[in-house]
Amino acid sequence: MPRLSAASPHRVSFTLNGRRVSGHAEPRMLLSDFVRHVLGATGTHVGCEHGVCGACTVQIDGVPARSCLTLAVQAEGADIRTIEGLAQEGSTPAVGRLSPLQNAFRENYGLQCGFCTPGILMSLDALLRDRPDATAPEIREFLSGHLCRCTGYGSIVKAALAAAGLQREES
Repeated sequence: MPRLSAASPHRVSFTLNGRRVSGHAEPRMLLSDFVRHVLGATGTHVGCEHGVCGACTVQIDGVPARSCLTLAVQAEGADIRTIEGLAQEGSTPAVGRLSPLQNAFRENYGLQCGFCTPGILMSLDALLRDRPDATAPEIREFLSGHLCRCTGYGSIVKAALAAAGLQREES
């Protein structure tokens, strides 16, 4: 059997938003680039490429992670969830129904330009799943790793609290 060199593309397979996917990635290809350019899930945004801004945040096995700091080959066998995976189950991307969190952002003006929003939503989704009773100061601290230059965070926190309230009502 031929031996692969370190520079040879590797086959990477994982679950993306509930669907099994695979593709080839160079050993140094970032997960953000793999998801966007190989798999076509362009909702994950790439900002600073240094893990500072949070725009590229996805969930890896349910945990928020910077996809610009993760190699695609490290995601082998993982369950990856991107912003496209927040839409209500059973909906198609073209028609997709907003998740309660996305809807709360829409109703509470939690976004302006929208560039940082996918990463913020992926982090908040994980926080509110684990802590539906999170307070405004806890939400602010949790979001301290996300940079938003448009909103000033007030409307983002308001939207997160509204989504948390909806989740508690549904429970």
